[in-house]
Amino acid sequence: MSETVKSWLWFVVDIVIVGIVVLILNTFLIANHNVDGPSMEPNFMNNDRVIVWRHAKLSRGDVVILHAPDGSLYIKRIVGMPGDTVESKNDTMYINGKKYAEPYLKDYKAQQAANNDGLFTADFSLQSLFKRKTVPKGEYFVMGDNRPISKDSRMIGFIPRSKIQGQVVWRYWPVNKMSVY
Repeated sequence: MSETVKSWLWFVVDIVIVGIVVLILNTFLIANHNVDGPSMEPNFMNNDRVIVWRHAKLSRGDVVILHAPDGSLYIKRIVGMPGDTVESKNDTMYINGKKYAEPYLKDYKAQQAANNDGLFTADFSLQSLFKRKTVPKGEYFVMGDNRPISKDSRMIGFIPRSKIQGQVVWRYWPVNKMSVY
C-alpha cells in the first residue's frame, strides 16, 4: 500500500473517531440548544445558543432546559428545590420564609418600575397555586426571568427531575455575550 493511500486511510479513521466522540458527547453528556422566545429576557434573548450539561447537580438559581408538558423545550431558572416553600409578595421572592435575592432581575425590575407597570412578579404562594405548601420530592419549581410573560411552574406545575434535560453551562452565541454559568 502506498504512503498516500495510508495517509488518506488514517485521515478517514481520524474523522470517524472524532465523529464518534462528538456523537457520544452529544448523546450522553452535553446538548446544544437555541433559546426560543422572550421568557428569559433580558438575561437570555431569542436565538441565543447555549450548551447544556446533562448530568449537573441542580441548585437554586441554575438555568435549565426542560421538557414542558406541551412537548416543547423551555429554558427556565430553578427557584424552588424539593421540600422548599415558595412565595412572592410585593415583588419579593421568599424561599422557606426568607427573602431570596434575585440579582439577575435587578435591571428588569427597575425598567418595570420606571414604566409604572406594577408588580414584576405577581403575588403567589404554592398554597394558592397548588393547594400544597412545599415543592414535592424529586421535583422543582421553575420560573422565567421575564416574569410578566413567562409560562413557568406557576402555570405548568412542578417539574420532575426526569423532565430536566440539563443545566445551561455556556452561552456561545452571540459571541459578544459569550459567558460561562
